[in-house]
Amino acid sequence: MILHVHLVRHGQTFFNRYNRLQGWSNSPLTEAGIADADKAGNKLKDIEFKAAYCSDTTRAQQTAERILDINEAAGHPRPALISDMHFREQFYGYFEGIDMGLAWYAAGAPHGMKTYNEIVAKAGLAATRDWLKQADPFHDAESDEEYWNRVEGAFALIANNKQLRDGDDVLQISHGNTLLSLAHRFAGPGLDLSERPANGSVTVVDFDTDKPFAEAISITQYNM
Repeated sequence: MILHVHLVRHGQTFFNRYNRLQGWSNSPLTEAGIADADKAGNKLKDIEFKAAYCSDTTRAQQTAERILDINEAAGHPRPALISDMHFREQFYGYFEGIDMGLAWYAAGAPHGMKTYNEIVAKAGLAATRDWLKQADPFHDAESDEEYWNRVEGAFALIANNKQLRDGDDVLQISHGNTLLSLAHRFAGPGLDLSERPANGSVTVVDFDTDKPFAEAISITQYNM
């Protein structure tokens, strides 16, 4: 069964505005963030969603509800919104809420690298997670393996929805680093990954529920 999953990055939050790491912690949507959600909703108003998912954070829930409000007003049946921790952003542990530059310096400096982009360019995206966990004095931050196990669990929840049928459209409110991580892992050649997905942007993937997760996702639209 192929599902068309429309992944929307939540609207801008105050932590986004202040350039702070925001994984499992939360901050409200700004006025611009509410506009981001409405913009995404208008992009998607012609699509009839058979299911809708988001993380159990208010920024994702508020974004989802505004999109579904617009979708319902356009004449589509409103699916129940399923909120679950498996859809959360990467957990940054001790570094939650810290300025992003300081956090990534703490992760990369022991390895001779100073920024997130430098770590990704020289050591790969997995190193950003594993090195941040090493730098965390409590080691609570998610490792690359821990992160992907949880993300795989999120897609398993979608795959196990018995009400979905081949070709259905699914709404999923996602997060910036998760969208970037999916793109790095599953994108074909030629996709520009130099910028993080914008707040309110839409990424579309075809999700083959019959394949192992490592082979199940094809990105058809990114950061639009």
